[in-house]
Amino acid sequence: MKIFLAKDAGYCFGVRDAVNLAYESAEKYGDVYMLGDIVHNENVIKDLNQAGAKVVSSLDEVPDGKPILFRAHGTPIETWSDADKKNMNIVDATCPLVKEIHEEAVKFAKEGRKIIIIGDHGHDEVVGISSQVDDAIIVSNTDEAMKLRKMKRVGVVTQSTQTIENVQAIINILMTKVFDLRFVNTICFPTKRNQSQIKELSRECDVMIVIGSFTSANSKRLTLLAQEINKKTFQITCADEIKPKWFDGANSVGLSAGASTPDSIINEVLKRLKSINKNSKEMTYG
Repeated sequence: MKIFLAKDAGYCFGVRDAVNLAYESAEKYGDVYMLGDIVHNENVIKDLNQAGAKVVSSLDEVPDGKPILFRAHGTPIETWSDADKKNMNIVDATCPLVKEIHEEAVKFAKEGRKIIIIGDHGHDEVVGISSQVDDAIIVSNTDEAMKLRKMKRVGVVTQSTQTIENVQAIINILMTKVFDLRFVNTICFPTKRNQSQIKELSRECDVMIVIGSFTSANSKRLTLLAQEINKKTFQITCADEIKPKWFDGANSVGLSAGASTPDSIINEVLKRLKSINKNSKEMTYG
């Protein structure tokens, strides 16, 4: 059985840098406190907690003198302001590409445009983007886009992990509703790359495996993209969830992982696949 591992599976550079910064800060300060999960992966959060990087739900839970780490997804502007007022030591792990989305939204607002964010309601990243401007409209799908009133001047940005298919469908509708529409495609390049690879693998492989937490938006999107092409697609969080019967009669397996999935879990899954089929051969795809 051939195992094709997507070249860009797993941690994107923003997540990798954020996780490394959390470990480094915990070592430097003894403890560091993270306002919410730094990434959407339970295994990573557990390991970080053991290293001294602890999750809190509010700034008030951070002990005096201890640093607060703002996560890769971005942090609402109000939280930044509150931390500054408290003179807290802020460790900024925000992904640079997420910061660019904030900047684009602010630029549009300064042009007097209504801001529309194509993204998931309540997602950490979307909350952070919307905080940069007043009264942003969040649109997650075409049904919501169809319900919007007609508008004169609009600026559109996207959550970094959206699929191009969803964004294109929504933009097509917005073009019928907005007189002066400006759009910046802020889907990040690691997402575009990983989504492209998984679509290609899904066409070429008998079985598809996506590794990622079910709390991870980008992992779920990878799974949905693969399932649209290959019905034998399975999402797992770790190697223990793999069922040997999935590979009955299969000659090839495609493997990818969400941007919050660490290398260690990917390697464990590869090891498990090779134990199921002793004649397996691993190859990198992309």
